Amino acid sequence: MADEARIRRMSVRVREIIAEFIERQVKDPRLGMVTVTDARLTPDLREATVFYTVWGDDEVRAETAAALDSAKGLIRSAVGRGTGLKHTPSLAFIHDALPDNARHIDELLERARAADEELHQLAAGAHPAGDADPYRHSGVEDAIDEADAEA
Repeated sequence: MADEARIRRMSVRVREIIAEFIERQVKDPRLGMVTVTDARLTPDLREATVFYTVWGDDEVRAETAAALDSAKGLIRSAVGRGTGLKHTPSLAFIHDALPDNARHIDELLERARAADEELHQLAAGAHPAGDADPYRHSGVEDAIDEADAEA
């Protein structure tokens, strides 16, 4: 088992090697605009999970996933040459949903801001219903004042 600092260093190195290899060496026409966002290695350094994003719709994502899967052997060879590890890690490519989730959260926050602004505009000209102090009744106050005077 490797220590955590070595795992982090190797993860960064694997991410850099894969990103450069995809940019310069993979010539598959199915490959879209890929950004390698993260790489995570297991503690024994034998498996790497590579997260990536693709610019485009679902069809482009599917084609890019197929292109990465077909180039997995070449990419793994490049990782082996670039890291110098005794055992080259096996690679698993996973589409990173974080940017999509962040975009969705931004849209939800914008809708909430718009709803708050609309509610604020409606409340600006509103007046309370009923009396200003609905709990004060003149008959009760007179009875309390008389009781205080007698005591």
